[in-house]
Amino acid sequence: MANVMPNVEAVGENTLDVISPDHSRRVVHITGSPFLIGRGDETGNHLPLDDPRISRQCAAIVSDAKGCILEDRGYRRGLFVNGKKVDHYLLGHGDVITFGLEGSYEIVFRAKAAEKSVESMMTLIGGITGTGIEAPSTGLGKLNLLLEATSLLHSDLPLESVIGTMLDHAIAITQADRGLLLEADASGTLRVRLARGKGGVVLPTEGPAPSQTALRQAMAKQSCVITEDLSLADQSLQAAQSIVSQSLRAVVAIPLYSVSRAGSVGSGIQSAPGQFLGLVYLDSRRPTAFSKLDRQILDALAVQAASILDNARLVERERQRQRMEQELNIARDIQQALLPRGFRDYPYLSVTGTNTPCHAVGGDYFDVFPMGEDRTAFLVADVSGKGLGAALVTTMLQGALSGMTSGSDPVVVFNHMNRFLCEHAEVGRYATMFFGILSRDGQLVFFNAGHPSPLIIREGKVMELYTKGSLPVGLVPEAEFIADTVNLQPSDTLILFSDGVTEAADPEEQLYGVPRLQEVLSGKHDVPLEEIQKSILESVQAFARGADQADDITVLLLRYRAAAAGASS
Repeated sequence: MANVMPNVEAVGENTLDVISPDHSRRVVHITGSPFLIGRGDETGNHLPLDDPRISRQCAAIVSDAKGCILEDRGYRRGLFVNGKKVDHYLLGHGDVITFGLEGSYEIVFRAKAAEKSVESMMTLIGGITGTGIEAPSTGLGKLNLLLEATSLLHSDLPLESVIGTMLDHAIAITQADRGLLLEADASGTLRVRLARGKGGVVLPTEGPAPSQTALRQAMAKQSCVITEDLSLADQSLQAAQSIVSQSLRAVVAIPLYSVSRAGSVGSGIQSAPGQFLGLVYLDSRRPTAFSKLDRQILDALAVQAASILDNARLVERERQRQRMEQELNIARDIQQALLPRGFRDYPYLSVTGTNTPCHAVGGDYFDVFPMGEDRTAFLVADVSGKGLGAALVTTMLQGALSGMTSGSDPVVVFNHMNRFLCEHAEVGRYATMFFGILSRDGQLVFFNAGHPSPLIIREGKVMELYTKGSLPVGLVPEAEFIADTVNLQPSDTLILFSDGVTEAADPEEQLYGVPRLQEVLSGKHDVPLEEIQKSILESVQAFARGADQADDITVLLLRYRAAAAGASS
């Protein structure tokens, strides 16, 4: 017995939900074959995408009797459907098409599967003659149940109500005593989501267990198990403990799969069951008899039930994505709010800085804060990893360091932070950091914890502050951090940065590097800090040429005002 209704031409009936990088959505109808997808519309694309990383001739959707087939048209990064790379793929309802890029487009294929199932069902019924179908009134009544069930797919009723009505219809058609909908979780374990009896009676989900033998057979065969009289069934079903204990005489087990998917096998496309969603299970203490019409209606009801579960999962995933996005937005706003804004005017120091996380939240941060009248502390830190975990550690470090007062000993604070992170190894994070304290007289006391050396612009020349290496905070419990001291000269400019600057990569995966940064800074000893910062960011952006970056970009610039310091003294 087939589980999939005959396919019909899909052109004009199928749509694409196009989700842009800014999360806006639009619906596009598939209006022809081939339906072309790519960057811009100058090459005749039916769906132009505004992302310079996507090729102009990227993909096509070709429609034929099988359905809608996605084709890769030579896109370098490759097309992905539901996270798997494909060359040719028979699209099913809910399939998600992506382009192997972070922060780019997502396209969700939507098929009018429900209407086509009804149309195919009516065609099948019209073609059945002389096969023991019941009286026309009974057959039309059963068809009406199917049409009612199909209409539920487009209703605004709660999900549990829709599923319950679907089970009620299946029970009415089969004259079963009980109907169950079993849903599979992520590991494939089945649980009873809903149980109904005759007349729409709601049954407890922890009631008598369904026949595990029938369920296993249906899952193994990937098709229906319909036993009209268990006295004539195979021995494994007859001897099943649940069947014997409940005196069952008829059992129906229908596995539910998402819309059929396709994979490339050789040069052709072969259909296969989609993701396993669960089963519809019906049983009765009386033997029964199913006509061909009954079986076809059960098939169609199974398609509708699978569509309901599949859509419910898509909706739930979208809700989870939106919740996560909302939480990330809150975390991003908090993190950005903790960064210094509107830098205060220090008598002996000019400062500016910027931070651009590569994801919603990042592991970089910088800070500038006074430590008394004549000293100012500043730092740049880079926590290992990305996302919320790294953001939490950056906030903890920022609180520990910004809480230092004029009497605090930075050596004690650094060593305490190192031991704290090492003692909580389950955190799984360490941090590279440069921390400095600049005095009015130009003395710079600094701590280097495995961070790239700041650069100094002195009289137009660019040099590194230090060359010796050191250990990050939170990596080695026995590490001891000590301070170094240098004296800044008039108008010296310090450039602090995270490795997201020097390790920015172009499309060929070449790195930006320190020499290129030094070249940008050369001769800029008397250029305003904001202009220097802009030059750095523009240089990195031009080098990357739109390639995805794997690290946050942080820059902090400070210029020692020696003239003001001298006048004050």
